[in-house]
Formats: sequence, structure tokens, C-alpha cells
Amino acid sequence: MNRFVIAEPELCNGCNTCMAACSALHRAAGLQAHPRLAVTRTAAVTAPVLCRHCDDAPCARVCPVAAISLSGCSVDLNETLCIGCKLCAIACPFGAIQLSGTACSGVAAVSPAWQPPQAETEPAAAPHDSKATLSPLLAWEPGVKAIAIKCDLCQGLADGPECMRVCPMQALRLEDNDALARAAHARRQAALQALGAELELPEERP
Repeated sequence: MNRFVIAEPELCNGCNTCMAACSALHRAAGLQAHPRLAVTRTAAVTAPVLCRHCDDAPCARVCPVAAISLSGCSVDLNETLCIGCKLCAIACPFGAIQLSGTACSGVAAVSPAWQPPQAETEPAAAPHDSKATLSPLLAWEPGVKAIAIKCDLCQGLADGPECMRVCPMQALRLEDNDALARAAHARRQAALQALGAELELPEERP
């Protein structure tokens, strides 16, 4: 199983420190500055949403240019190959892939086509704002290329993902096979105790 970072909603206070640190780290590396995680809020809790690095990654299977691939224990996205088709974001079951815009090479962002002024008796129509009226997957800007971004586990950092290191509430943790095995064993033991069972499970190797 691949590794991935998961958040504990009970601990997260929604401070956005993880997003700021992620953005700063990738900007310094010359990549898209948009954070690779997004703090999601409900009426009761907040928690960052990150890529789960699925073993059978739907995003990799639908990418038409092979910009997403399985490498070791993670699913990697090569931003230089991305063509902005957004299929990966649509296929992701966790909503963990976002789109960030960058100016197209040699193309300057342009204003909407000129329109004749409205008659004085008619109120002027509000300018069209695709960002305000459309979902992120449908929004567009002239002269701006959309590039997919997702968690890359901060590859190369000796201390692990930056979001985990900076979180003041320690609400983020890295999951792998060993961590999941320990958690499953703890749940089984708790279930046995709740049922009042006298049987004890044999010790499992972490």
C-alpha cells in the first residue's frame, strides 16, 4: 500500500498553517505556488484534504499524457507534462486534485471582447466572472493554462511532509502499511474488550 497523509478533524483548528507552508515550499522549488492540500470546513469541524496516493490510482489511469504515474510508494504528478485537461480532478474520488493557473508561454491574458455601450435606459450588465459563477473544474481565464496539482509527500525532505512538521495541533500523520496494521490491531482489541471476550489475540508484528 502507498503512503499518504491523513488529518484528524478532532485536532485540526483550521489555522491554514499547513497550506501556507506547502505553498512556500513548492514556490521555492520552482513549482506551482498553490498549496497541495485544502482545508475543508463544515459547521462542526475542519480538516485538510490530501491525495491518498491510491494503489490503483484513477487519476493516473485517465491522464492522456501519462503525467501521473505510480513511483515507489506514492503517486507522482509531473507538472511540466500536464496539459490541463482536468480529467484527473474529475476522476479523483477524494477531491484531492486541484487546478492552478499559469500564464501560457508567449500568451498574455486578454480582456473580454469589446461590447458596445448599453443604452442609458438600460442598466449595464455585470461583467462575466467565470471564477465566481463556475465550479473550479469549469472556470477558465483567457491566456491562462490550468495545471493539476496534488500532494507529492514533499519528496526529498528528510523530515517528511512539511504540513506535518508545521501543524501546531499535530493533526496530520503519515499512514503506511505498518501504521494501518497497528491501528487495525488496536481496533480489534478494543472490540474484544467491549464484548467482554476473554480471548486475547496473539501479538501481531507491527
